[in-house]
Amino acid sequence: MRIKMGAMLAVVALGLGTAAVPSPALAAREQTAREQAASGLVTRAPATSQERRANQERPADWSDYRSLGGVLTSGPAAASWGRNRVDVFVRGTDNALWQKSRQGRNWSGWQSRGGVLTSAPAAVSWDDGRIDVFVRGTDNALWHRTSDNDQWTDWESLGGVLTSEPAAASWGPGRLDVFVRGTDNALWTKRWTRGGWTDWQSLGGVLTSGPAAVSWGYGRIDVFVRGTDNAAWHRAYDDNRWNSWDTQGGVLTSSPAVASWGGGRLDLFGRGTDGALWHRAWDDDRWYEWESLDGRIQNNQGPGAVSPGFGQIEVFVAGTDRALWTKSWS
Repeated sequence: MRIKMGAMLAVVALGLGTAAVPSPALAAREQTAREQAASGLVTRAPATSQERRANQERPADWSDYRSLGGVLTSGPAAASWGRNRVDVFVRGTDNALWQKSRQGRNWSGWQSRGGVLTSAPAAVSWDDGRIDVFVRGTDNALWHRTSDNDQWTDWESLGGVLTSEPAAASWGPGRLDVFVRGTDNALWTKRWTRGGWTDWQSLGGVLTSGPAAVSWGYGRIDVFVRGTDNAAWHRAYDDNRWNSWDTQGGVLTSSPAVASWGGGRLDLFGRGTDGALWHRAWDDDRWYEWESLDGRIQNNQGPGAVSPGFGQIEVFVAGTDRALWTKSWS
């Protein structure tokens, strides 16, 4: 059944303004994820509720915007495979995939990764030195390329017919979940395990943008889209099942972006009607109000966001000068 997201605008309040009390289910997931981290199943243990709360209660410390140059013809995508490592991907003026990387404080120059893109890219990492990049090709299918310690594979087609840029998330080594908008404007997903790729599966909804996706713990995925009311809508995968759609409000003029720096934490971004970057955070069991992060984003280009470490967020946008700009929080 297709879910008409615009018709559900005022249904879910999500407890704005209420006190955030860690739930028993969240505490159990934290303990499980920490045990899995210790066993090597995941690369980084989530923060405890107390650690997240202490970090949230610090004064917000957003940096100024900084230009990283380039000439973009899409919104950016970002991934991190280790602390203080960030890789950003964009579509260039030649419609190829271009990459810029940061290790520590130092940014590399731009490098072409080839291909012919008809969308913004998506990028995700599930292991040290590993990056998976997804794009829409000239045939409107999903295309995929992988880097293992800077050794890039050839492009491969994963099929499908996309009407948006893709999004990707990973909740553990050897697991990938990719999301797209299909020709019916619904959300579609395809996943990879070490056994190979599954078939496409519809998750319903009526999307007016590409999706955004992130994982904050083992077995957990959060997906965000823009609905027919231009608000941000959310669907989560937890305990081996997909929850119902819920609205996060706002009025978006781009695809959303989302990142997570620890268990139970989400940072959601989108372009507002004023052309500025807007942000909303979820911590434990509470959503905070939308806030403006200023800036001016190129029309129809969504932001990209990633966490390179606990308590750190970096967000990237295509500015009105078509260059890549970044802003960070720690």
